[in-house]
Parts: sequence; structure tokens; C-alpha cells
Amino acid sequence: MKHLILIVTLVFLLIGCEFQQQAAQQFGDQYFKTAISLIELHKVRFGKYPSTLSELKFIGDWDQLALQSVEYSRIEDGYTLTVPHNLAGKPKLQYPPEFWQGLGIKGTNRDREPL
Repeated sequence: MKHLILIVTLVFLLIGCEFQQQAAQQFGDQYFKTAISLIELHKVRFGKYPSTLSELKFIGDWDQLALQSVEYSRIEDGYTLTVPHNLAGKPKLQYPPEFWQGLGIKGTNRDREPL
């Protein structure tokens, strides 16, 4: 009986870890893309990238979650954007080359290699 309890506990832990990793992946991806969209929209509207994320206008409540989950820095010819590993798990986000086309993002901790 003790072995059965141990096995069931291990199964639940493994399922929980996999779920956490999948959630980190999905939320990390969504937060990263949302932040890029809002930053790029600011550039279209005002002709320059924001100095800080607090300059962004007309953001929704859900957008706040995304903006609190990234680190942004404006640089001379664009910006850097990172997704810290403070999400539940460590998202491994990769995007193909065409994802980056036309964006002002110059630095990131995300992979720019094809999937």
C-alpha cells in the first residue's frame, strides 16, 4: 500500500511539473508577444519607442500582466525586451526569422533561430 501511495504521489508531481512548464511556455509566449505589440503600436502612434513601459497608452487590464512579466529598455535604435525566468518554470521561446522582421527589438533573451 505504501508503494502505491508513493507511485501515485510521484505521478501527480510529474503531471504537475509538466503542466507548470506548459503554462510557463504559453504565458511567456503570450506576454512577450503582447509587450512587443504594445511597444510597436506606441511607435506607430507617437513616432518613437517609449522610454518606459509606463508611457504606453490605452492598455487593457490583461495587458498589465504581460507588461509586468517582461523587462524593457529603450536603446538608441530600438529596444531590448526580455522575459525573466520568474514565471512558473522556464519558458523556452523560439521564433522563426520572419517573426522578427520589421520590429525594433534589438536584444532579447529569446531564441531567434527557426523552430
